[in-house]
Amino acid sequence: MPEVTVASLDPRHQKLVENARVALERGNLDYALEVTAQVLKAVPGCLPVRRLQRVAQLRQAKGKGGFMARMSSGLSSAPFMFGGKKDPAKQLEIAEGLLAKDPTSLPALKLLAEAAQGLGLLETVAFALDAVREIEPTNRTNLLALGEAWLAAGKPAEALKIADEILAARPVDAEAQSLMRKASIAQTVVKNKWDAQTSFRDKLRDEAQAVSLEQASKVVTTDVMTQRLIDEALARVAKEPANLNHYRTLAQLYRQAGDLEQALEWVRKARKQPAGGGDASLEKQESELTAAVVEKRVAAAEAAVAVAPTDTAAQAKFASAKTELAELKLRDAKSYIERYPNDYAARYNLAALLLEAGQTDAAIAQFQQAQKGPQVRVASLVGLARCFKAKRLFDLAVAQLNTAKTELGTMDDTKKDVIYELGACLELMGKPDLAIAEFKTIYSEDIGFRDVADKINAFYAKT
Repeated sequence: MPEVTVASLDPRHQKLVENARVALERGNLDYALEVTAQVLKAVPGCLPVRRLQRVAQLRQAKGKGGFMARMSSGLSSAPFMFGGKKDPAKQLEIAEGLLAKDPTSLPALKLLAEAAQGLGLLETVAFALDAVREIEPTNRTNLLALGEAWLAAGKPAEALKIADEILAARPVDAEAQSLMRKASIAQTVVKNKWDAQTSFRDKLRDEAQAVSLEQASKVVTTDVMTQRLIDEALARVAKEPANLNHYRTLAQLYRQAGDLEQALEWVRKARKQPAGGGDASLEKQESELTAAVVEKRVAAAEAAVAVAPTDTAAQAKFASAKTELAELKLRDAKSYIERYPNDYAARYNLAALLLEAGQTDAAIAQFQQAQKGPQVRVASLVGLARCFKAKRLFDLAVAQLNTAKTELGTMDDTKKDVIYELGACLELMGKPDLAIAEFKTIYSEDIGFRDVADKINAFYAKT
């Protein structure tokens, strides 16, 4: 389904849109909403009309309360509404109905984005996610999705703005850096009207112009520029061999270039310097890079299995690489905790690895210690609950999850995860009424969270 302009609508619809604009200016919001809904029902891909409708909805909502309460009530009594959940057209209809009740509903806006994606309305996807951004301006997950949506819609300049916004708060955010790279390339392609058959260098006049363009785009530079920076850093190391910052720079540059082995080598060289042996950040970096190198081997082995799924040698190599990676991570985590016992985030990481390895009792002990760290307290409570759940000690799991639930205020994804786990445990305890009460809490806030809608529908179908 293509997105269309107002000018491409038939004359009757164009007249209706003009009437809606006039009504909005005069404050006749009910009429503006009625007309925009009528046009969008016929032409859902007309984004200017959808924008007009949203302005009217927000103006009407201003100063009024109780939207979420009304929406929640409607959802609880309408389990049939998601019968067409996988039908984008039906999703769009549901989203529009919910937004008519509450234009600030995050679940409805997310559903609108999902429906628009299914219908191929790429700018409408960005419109919906941008509306989410207005409500939750620091939601990184949504910002990344919005950046990708702008990119998919052919608006790289907008995607760059989003990447800049994320990187302003988190300068080393790898996903935001990746978004910026893709958006910068796309913007340059659009600006120079390159076609897919012509290379980057062929379209530039000379090397100097290439360097200027790459530096101006605020992205990780090309191989040529990266090598220049590496050469400069190597010269600085030769001049000041005791300066750890030069080693860190080299490790970072090699990592950006995808040469993890060289990055690891320079971190190890840094740790051999007098000031580097006791540097905890370098120790962590060495551990991370060592794991990254093995992860690279795991990915290569997995790709080999994908190409030849019946190749027993490839399967064995893949299994061996996965085992090596798991053992490496667990060994490093244990070693780190022995030296830094009060690093509760590290204890949480160790506990998670132990649980993944099936060492449940050992994981419980680490999660219990990790609770002392405020930053990982709730995550540790959830980890404990999962351990108890694995041991079928459901009452103990429920106790941990209830504690975590009470310590979380905002109904964000973290709290939804906690409540979902709580509901799942109550189901396993044979307490369906208590379980469904927890699932309803999520359902009334986020109708698209996991399979909670299916659970609610199934419950009402029985009753």
